[in-house]
Amino acid sequence: MTKYIVGALAVLVFLTFLLGFRTIDAGEIGVVTSFGKVTGRVLDPGASAITPFVESVLTYNTKKVIYETAVAENQKTSKADYKDFPVDTNTKDGQQVDVSYTVRFAVDPTKVTWIASHIGGENALVDKIVKTESRIWVRNIVREFTAEQLYTGNVAEVQQRIENQIQPTFEANGLVLDSLGIREIKFSDQYAKAIEDKQIEAVNVQKAENIAARAVFEKTAKITAAEASAREQELQRTTISPELLQKMWIEKWQGQVPQTILGNDSQMLFMVPSAK
Repeated sequence: MTKYIVGALAVLVFLTFLLGFRTIDAGEIGVVTSFGKVTGRVLDPGASAITPFVESVLTYNTKKVIYETAVAENQKTSKADYKDFPVDTNTKDGQQVDVSYTVRFAVDPTKVTWIASHIGGENALVDKIVKTESRIWVRNIVREFTAEQLYTGNVAEVQQRIENQIQPTFEANGLVLDSLGIREIKFSDQYAKAIEDKQIEAVNVQKAENIAARAVFEKTAKITAAEASAREQELQRTTISPELLQKMWIEKWQGQVPQTILGNDSQMLFMVPSAK
């Protein structure tokens, strides 16, 4: 009997010894609590002694943490630290959409005592601040845009406006916001097809307008060319006359008597042999 008691006491002492130490991994920080009350003692990475059965430790990541929303199928392959489902909301013109996004953040190590006292552990911090704030503002900001605006662009503006809204709240609660990124805004299949059909129609209209504009240009070019040709012919008729030809002949005459006379009584053209 004594042997069993001694063995039990040995196990108890060993467990007490183990519980008297707490190891904090690299990239983490610990806050010591005593019977649930925050003591204000902070543990850095490494092994630290605590009072067994009296004190416990809340740990927080000081490295970057990822909260991500995705459909169940994509969550299976996601490497995010915290996973959730997409935000469902409506656009300004009433189209229903599902928004998948990612928030990357870190815990401010200088504020972990405040976090432990006012919010709780890291899971509570993510649930009450990261999840709640990001989902609220993703839902509200998306509602300020029409479906077509979101489908054809404006995602960067939506991201920036959401970041602007959640950043002060994150900072006030001991979080450092690194980035927020919208990965996908999913529309209903019917709406997506309607938008694609509209875009195809717009392309076809633009193509038809280009063809029509080219036809007008070619027609105008032909008319301009024809008018230029007509003016040239008219100019030739008005400038090249028998009188002009006579004048040109006189200017080039070398004193030889004409051997040939052409014309009628009113107009005569004298022809002489060319100079040799």
